[in-house]
Amino acid sequence: MIDTKNPVRVLGLMSGTSLDGLDIALCEFRQSNRWEYKIIEAKTYLYTEEWHDRLQHLHNTSAEVFAETDSAYGRLLGEYVLSFLEEFHLNNNGLVERPILVASHGHTIFHNPAMRFTSQIGDGAAIASISGLPVVSDFRRGDVALGGQGAPLVPIGDELLFGELSGCLNLGGIANVSFLRDGIRTGWDIVPVNMALNYISGFKGLEYDRNGDLARGGVIIDKLYGHLNELDFLKMAPPKTLGREWFNYNVKPLIDIYRSSPDDLLATLTCWIADVLSTELNSHFKEGQSILCTGGGAHNGYLISLLKDKTLAEVVVPDHLVIDYKEALIFAFLGLLRLNELPNNVPSCTGASRGVSGGAIYLP
Repeated sequence: MIDTKNPVRVLGLMSGTSLDGLDIALCEFRQSNRWEYKIIEAKTYLYTEEWHDRLQHLHNTSAEVFAETDSAYGRLLGEYVLSFLEEFHLNNNGLVERPILVASHGHTIFHNPAMRFTSQIGDGAAIASISGLPVVSDFRRGDVALGGQGAPLVPIGDELLFGELSGCLNLGGIANVSFLRDGIRTGWDIVPVNMALNYISGFKGLEYDRNGDLARGGVIIDKLYGHLNELDFLKMAPPKTLGREWFNYNVKPLIDIYRSSPDDLLATLTCWIADVLSTELNSHFKEGQSILCTGGGAHNGYLISLLKDKTLAEVVVPDHLVIDYKEALIFAFLGLLRLNELPNNVPSCTGASRGVSGGAIYLP
């Protein structure tokens, strides 16, 4: 057991579905009357074009290629951790306190909780052997094994680290929300965000629509907007979760029909995302309440302006460290909970039959 009455440092690693790169955050936690946190240092390591393509298409490869990539990606993460430790003087001879643990989300390749499986690559044993630090990884399987969706896992961090706010909204590859309802933390996935917007931006050779400027200049495609609103997922009751498979099967084909008009596609999808999000939020939040908004989508000025205009509650956009590294922060926290054998899922959010201390532990 780790004594958390004194500050404890953990490295959180997060790779999201938008494939922007690997986020690493050195986080400090202490438990007094409530949990306290700090993000000490943070950095994003951009994927090479080769790794971007490899991760993007891995779901269509053979089992042997999948297994080899799991190992190679774990070694890559281990090398990134070493680079981070060196850059921020966290080696054994440094003056800065080293982290006690690496908590790695991995990169999701398959996610089908209805069939009782989920897969986040990034071999934890490889990370541990290269970094020289204990590693917790593979957080989602324990929840899925108990009948849960395996996601979202972030709500326990929202509850224990950001509980002073009415709710938390993450705008990553997929948007998810968490909040207290009748004293119980609940949360679910809502709609694809950067997964869709970045895909369309790729039609113009861009990684993303910077500040939403392309969307701002486009025209809404009414027919596409109507088809998007007919998607069954929008009508499903939580707990519910989204993955790349759902996007590839349900949204990508609709986008591809209008591929020749990327600015109009971005305008349509950005407006649709804002409408879906605000409708969902207005069902659960009212004026005078506040919602913390983080994730890469929080940098999309056009999307945020639409969301603020349409949402009754105040949409709070924090400083860039929390925007960009909140998920890495929370997975660092989940790793610390796992090391202390404490539950790190919220069954009311995931649908699991009970709480579980999820994650595999690897020692160097």
